[in-house]
Amino acid sequence: MDRDYGRIRTALRDRVRDGSSRDETMRVAADVFWDHLSETGVSWIGFYTLEPGADEMLLGPRRDKPACSPIGLHGACGQSATTRTTLVVTHVKHLGEGYVACDPKDTSELVIPCIDETGACWGVLDADSFDEGSFTESDASELTAILHEIGLTTDPASIPVRVV
Repeated sequence: MDRDYGRIRTALRDRVRDGSSRDETMRVAADVFWDHLSETGVSWIGFYTLEPGADEMLLGPRRDKPACSPIGLHGACGQSATTRTTLVVTHVKHLGEGYVACDPKDTSELVIPCIDETGACWGVLDADSFDEGSFTESDASELTAILHEIGLTTDPASIPVRVV
């Protein structure tokens, strides 16, 4: 699926302000991501946050429907957060019992950890699709770079990618 990340960057530059809170930046990003990616096979996109020492993640800003919250750390979001690794999930069946199914129609997923300046993971960006293999390493790279540009994660080169 061809996704125009340049348009996303432009939209975010127009809407994310210097000094915006993390919560406000996540809200704006979720809206912009949805506006530009929902037409390209993305069925849901949003953030989950993780408090230091917590054993679950809480739903943050998202589009365009509700999702599970809280979720345990055994699923794709938790695995991404605890390992600080981006997960490109070509088919959720590859996750086995570790998969947290908020929508049973979802088939593929992309989860990107959001790392603060101390190296701690404070949350993840989660994107879902009803289509098998909807996300690629290129999508992961582009979205990680965008998250870095808007201040929601550290250096993209320091975040490994694992394809499942």
